[in-house]
Amino acid sequence: MKNATLLGDWMQLIKPRIIQLNLVAAFGGYWLASKWVVDFGLLCWMLLGTTLTMASSCIFNNVWDYKLDRKMARTCNRPLATGRIKLTHAVWCAVALGISGEVILFLNVNKVAGWLGLLGMFFYIVIYTMWLKRNSTWSTAVGGVSGAVPPVIGYCAGTGTVDTGAVLLFCLLFLWQPAHFWSLAIRRVEEYRAAGFPLLPVRKGVRRTKVQMIPYVTLLLPTVILLYVYGFSGPVFLTVSVIGGVIWLLHTLHGLTVSEDERWAKTNFLISVNYLMIVFIVMILDTTAL
Repeated sequence: MKNATLLGDWMQLIKPRIIQLNLVAAFGGYWLASKWVVDFGLLCWMLLGTTLTMASSCIFNNVWDYKLDRKMARTCNRPLATGRIKLTHAVWCAVALGISGEVILFLNVNKVAGWLGLLGMFFYIVIYTMWLKRNSTWSTAVGGVSGAVPPVIGYCAGTGTVDTGAVLLFCLLFLWQPAHFWSLAIRRVEEYRAAGFPLLPVRKGVRRTKVQMIPYVTLLLPTVILLYVYGFSGPVFLTVSVIGGVIWLLHTLHGLTVSEDERWAKTNFLISVNYLMIVFIVMILDTTAL
């Protein structure tokens, strides 16, 4: 029972939900590039290397934030915040996972994937976690660079180069993240305020945050349209992604007229999660074949 609890603590430390969502995106990126001509060995190495680098980044995030995590109800029971896992153990694990992931990406995938993995880790650990998260309302937007890297790693694993498809995939994930995270931040605004995180709803207010979500969700529409226009995906993807984007945009606009912010933000958060998952699944199934 003790071993099961310890394993659960380590699993919590690597934030499996974040990894799961990003692996779907990485798989989708590779499939888009492969056009149904799949090297399953390469695909597996890419997914493993990406998983390890993301797990490393998540552990470093927990290490850096463990004192602030103690101040929030949502995070106060995390393994490092409670001391169930020693800080030094977490650091060494993060280092080992990060090195292993990068070795796999550089040696078993390609150099482009390796450099992209390093870029994602640098933005998440240094730019987002260590710097902006504590100092600027821009943390969510700029930190989105790291979250947009996994599908690009997957795509470049298949192509070996950064081209139009890679850029559009990056834009899709980069634009998705702020509205997704701000929905959560609005629900937990007082907890973030108490912990000292200068997020947009804490510094500028909930209404300003709702307004700032609108351009990000709006720009998702031309992004998915361009994925179709450039021949990366088919008409089913175009239809589903545009309809889903319009639904999300209408609900985001509706937020400007409601007074029950927490209820609205919860629904908007769920829409964002399901939108990304559905879009990538449909993109995989409707990828244009050679």
